[in-house]
Amino acid sequence: MGNFRKTLVIGLTVLGLGAGSFAVQAQQGAPGAGHETRGEGRHAERMAKRQAELHDKLKLSASQEPAWSAFTASMKPTGAVKRPDRAEWEKLSAPERMERRMAMMKQAEGPMQARLAAMKTFYAQLTPEQQKVFNENVGGGHKRHGGHRQG
Repeated sequence: MGNFRKTLVIGLTVLGLGAGSFAVQAQQGAPGAGHETRGEGRHAERMAKRQAELHDKLKLSASQEPAWSAFTASMKPTGAVKRPDRAEWEKLSAPERMERRMAMMKQAEGPMQARLAAMKTFYAQLTPEQQKVFNENVGGGHKRHGGHRQG
C-alpha cells in the first residue's frame, strides 16, 4: 500500500505542476497580440546568422552550393501549423485539447519529413570532415543554450 501512496503523491504533484504551468501560460497574454511577430523576426535573424556561421565552418565547394541552398530553403518556417485562438481553446475539454495537439503534431510532421529529406541530401554531399563539423553544429543545441555537453 505504501508504494501506491507514493505513486499517487507523485502523480498528483505532476498534475499540480502541469496545471501551474498552464496557468502561467494563460497569464502571459494571447498569442498574436503583437509580440509574436517581433519574436518571429528575431528568430529568423538568429537562424540566418547560425546558417551563415555554419556555411563558413563547412567551407563548401561550388558543387555543394546547390545542395546547401536546398537545405537552407527547407529550414524556413512554413507557417503550416497555426496556434489556436485562445478563446476557442479555453472552451475545449481536456480530451479535445489533447486531440487538437495531436492533430497539430501530425500537421507538422509533413514539413519535418521534407526538412529531413533535404538534410540527408545535403549531408550526403559533404566530405567526412564536413560531416563532422555539421554533426557538431546542427541538431544538438546544447552549446547554444548553455547546457553542458558530455563527450
